[in-house]
Amino acid sequence: MTPRALILIAAALLIGGPAAAADYHAPRNAAGQPDLQGVWNTHFFLPMEARPDMPSLTLPEAEATAFARKLNAEAGKLAIFAQDPEVAEIRTDPSRSGLAIVRGQRRTRQVVLPADGMLPLTRGARGQMRFIENALRTQTEPPFPLDGPEQRPNWERCVVGWGQPPVVSVSDINPRQIVQTRDAVVILSEYGPDLRIIPFADTHGPLLQATALGDAIAHWEGETLVVETIGLPAKDAIRPFPTLFVPATAKVIERYTRVSEKELLYQYTVVDPTIYTAPWLAEYSLYRTPQPILEFACHEGNYSLPNILAGARRLEQDAPPRPGR
Repeated sequence: MTPRALILIAAALLIGGPAAAADYHAPRNAAGQPDLQGVWNTHFFLPMEARPDMPSLTLPEAEATAFARKLNAEAGKLAIFAQDPEVAEIRTDPSRSGLAIVRGQRRTRQVVLPADGMLPLTRGARGQMRFIENALRTQTEPPFPLDGPEQRPNWERCVVGWGQPPVVSVSDINPRQIVQTRDAVVILSEYGPDLRIIPFADTHGPLLQATALGDAIAHWEGETLVVETIGLPAKDAIRPFPTLFVPATAKVIERYTRVSEKELLYQYTVVDPTIYTAPWLAEYSLYRTPQPILEFACHEGNYSLPNILAGARRLEQDAPPRPGR
C-alpha cells in the first residue's frame, strides 16, 4: 500500500476527514498553485500513539479538556523537564496547551492509520522505543551514545530544531512560514530556526550534498503539496518528544493541504521496512497566525557538550567493575 493510498483510505474512514473538506479550494497564487503562504502555528498536546487509557481518536470537548489536564500533569513530572523550570512551565500550562483540533475534532493522538493508533514497529524497534521513553522519563539511562561528540544528535547541538521532517513535536510554540515560487517552496520553522528550500522536481540530488534536514523534492497532487525527503542524518534516527524512528535509510512523505481559510492539514509517514512492518499515517492541523516568525537562539547544547561527555567519563570511572574484569 502506497502513502497516497493511505490518504484516500483515511478520507473514507475518518469522520470530518479530507473528503469532508473537498468543497474547499484554496485561493491560487500567481503561479496558479494552491496558496499555502503565510505563518501557521501549533501549540497543543498530542501524543504520537494511542495510550492504553485512551483508545479513542476523538473526544467531546469536556472529555478532551480532562485528558489534556492529565497530559499536562504527567509532563510536569518528567525528569528531563524538572531540570529546567521555565521549560516545564511552558509545556504544562493548561491555558497554553490543550488537545489538537483537526477539522473541528479534538484529537488524542497523531497516528490515524492503523486504526488502533499504534505505529507498526518491528519487535526490536518497539523494545528500543520503550527503553528510550523510559530513559527520557526517568533520566536513569542515557538514551543516546556518550562516547564522543560525533554520536550526539544534531538537535542537542542546535544544528537542527523542530523543523526536521517529519515535524512531530507540537507542544512548544513552533510556527512555520511557507513561501512559494513557481520552482520551489520554502518552509521556515521558527524553533531552530530550520530553513528548507524545496525544489519542485522528479528526482533527488546527490545525497552527499544533503543537509541535516535531508534532501527534499516537492510536487502537487491537486490541492495538496507533497514533499518527499531522503538522506536524513543517521545520528538523528531517534527523535524525542514524542519518540519516533527516522533512520538514514528512510523516506519521509509530508502532505500539506489547506482545508479552510485558517486551517492547514499536515499529514506524514515514514517509509522504512527495517523499522516499520506496514504503512501508517499520522496527522494534525496548523492554524494561521498574524504573528511573524521571530528570532530563535539556541546554543545550550554547544556550551554544555564538554560537560555531558565529562559527566559520562566520570560515571564510567565510578561504576563498579564488571564481572570477569
